[in-house]
Amino acid sequence: MSLADLPAVNAGLNALSTIFLTAGYVYIRRQNRTAHRKCMLAAFTTSVLFLASYLTYHTYVAYVLKRGPTVFKEPEWFRPIYLAILGSHTLLAMLVVPLALASLYYALRQRFDSHRRIARWTWPVWMYVSVTGVLIYLLLYQVFPQH
Repeated sequence: MSLADLPAVNAGLNALSTIFLTAGYVYIRRQNRTAHRKCMLAAFTTSVLFLASYLTYHTYVAYVLKRGPTVFKEPEWFRPIYLAILGSHTLLAMLVVPLALASLYYALRQRFDSHRRIARWTWPVWMYVSVTGVLIYLLLYQVFPQH
């Protein structure tokens, strides 16, 4: 494996986060707090690993390869759709960090009323970011590979 493989690794980590987030949601709906906690900690861990891998890859591209991120150019008709997905993903990814940290903080402190209040916002934002992260990878590297 090389640093060039990190976009696929990142998509895999986002996919794992999606799975853990979904399972965590199902478990809390079934009142299984232990399984919920494990899934949400796993989602948090995979998201942290994703962020480390993402920053490593983009640092490598910028400082070692001396180029910018991959730009979506073709097909031209799909570019506005891709940019809308990327833009919403990027904005919500910045928002999910403090939301996830606050949710985790309240849960670990057993302040479950506060945890529930913020988790109602955290979960859908985090899920959207994880799913669109996989979608962005698929669009940029598999469906419409940019060269």
